[in-house]
Amino acid sequence: MNPHDRLKEVISFQAIQAKVEEMGREIARDYQDRQLVVIGILKGAFIFMADLVRAMDIPLRVDFVRLSSYGTRAESSGRVSITKDIELDIKGKDVLVVEDIVDTGYTLKYLKELLELHNPASVRICCLIDKKERREVDIDVDYVGFDVKKGFLVGYGLDFDERYRNLKGVYHITPGYEPEGFQPSDR
Repeated sequence: MNPHDRLKEVISFQAIQAKVEEMGREIARDYQDRQLVVIGILKGAFIFMADLVRAMDIPLRVDFVRLSSYGTRAESSGRVSITKDIELDIKGKDVLVVEDIVDTGYTLKYLKELLELHNPASVRICCLIDKKERREVDIDVDYVGFDVKKGFLVGYGLDFDERYRNLKGVYHITPGYEPEGFQPSDR
């Protein structure tokens, strides 16, 4: 069976494009005449972030960070470590963290606290998908593309075992496709 037969579209590429353009315009208005540094969380946010920054018609700088979470696939332990730090100086600058999906909130809480140690003017968060019902720590998300309640999502940067990032839309993996021990509510 073709693996794509096990995918159900949740958000179309056209809907994503329209939402990203809208978010880009809103963010550009909010940061007009400010020193904005956009920081993407690798690997999942790279496609969303690329489209988002192209939708902003303001001067900005771009950087990336990569984080690791420890725990089982089914649950995050809340322990996070940084494997690639930012390279730009963010002191006194406005920072916008771009993430593909927010669920428990552990990773973003850790990153926000870490970035605030660099004394930026502000740190705000932007995500493509918010899964508020999975939140385990208090973290505010300032810009949200879509709220999705359930299911393991792939596409548009989101992956399963490093696959499906290149799909244009966002999809649920349907039951029966996951390997043994995989929990569909993992993300």
